[in-house]
Amino acid sequence: MKKLPAKNECWRPSAAITALRQRAELLCCIRQFFADQKVWEVDPPLLAQFGVSDPHLDNFCADFGDRRYLQTSPEYAMKRLLAAGSGDIYSLGKAFRPDEQGQHHNAEFTLLEWYRIGWNHHQLMDEVAALVCMILGCNQPEKWTYCQLFEDFVGCNPITASDTELDQTMRQHRLEDVLVATGERDDKLAMLMHYVIEPQIGQHAPCFVYDYPASQAALARLSKDDSKVAERFELYYQGVELANGYHELTDPEAQASRFRTDNQIRERLEKAQVNSDWRLISALESGLPDCAGVALGVDRLLMLKLGCATIAEVLPFAWDRA
Repeated sequence: MKKLPAKNECWRPSAAITALRQRAELLCCIRQFFADQKVWEVDPPLLAQFGVSDPHLDNFCADFGDRRYLQTSPEYAMKRLLAAGSGDIYSLGKAFRPDEQGQHHNAEFTLLEWYRIGWNHHQLMDEVAALVCMILGCNQPEKWTYCQLFEDFVGCNPITASDTELDQTMRQHRLEDVLVATGERDDKLAMLMHYVIEPQIGQHAPCFVYDYPASQAALARLSKDDSKVAERFELYYQGVELANGYHELTDPEAQASRFRTDNQIRERLEKAQVNSDWRLISALESGLPDCAGVALGVDRLLMLKLGCATIAEVLPFAWDRA
């Protein structure tokens, strides 16, 4: 159990005042970047009537006469704005994910999310690279497909390998305990990614990983060239997962189907069912423009900029002091 600060010290900020000044400068820098790109800021609600269906995420909830959910990201609301004709937009604000506490996690955190009309995930990766390199002064990012990483660092193809081959691969990498604890194929791939691949990539330059298996599409569209992969990317740097982006799914029927699949997985995991956000489906039915979107962790970005070991060092008041 994490040791709480002494009562006579817990009034103090988690971060040094110098770090908080640099945090303020970072927020100004981000806003100026998007002002220069003619992308305008929006202010989505933090509390909404629907939560997220992702089997691996949950929402804080509160009852104000009707139940409201603190949002894990502003994605659903921003897509409704896009469908209403907003054009290119970004949000810079708080998001909430319970049970996320640790070196890189705080249950309340600052998230930068933005959407570009008419762009695909490769074009958006270039803009993410421009922002990150400007702030960190780092080398230009590398790019790997998800399959390339697994074939080079793990020794199997994550899409074509049988379940038996995948289990054998986990044993080869001494992940027997994890294998016993999980039965979902994507969970096994996630553990191989976390324990085997992530420590070996993005050390000297940021690393984009793209074209994930279709089963991990989340809210991304599937590739027209290969329906086995989704047009999704993530960005890693020095052991930190910084960003997660998609060439966005615009098909309302496919989105409704994914909501149903999410709940089926949640049932297998013995987690509560989630009501689908019918307002998002309605927005897609009205016509979500072709676009790409990404969410980037601002606290983690500042950690890298300042060379901090924990997220608490860049937060005014971390979870144990809030």
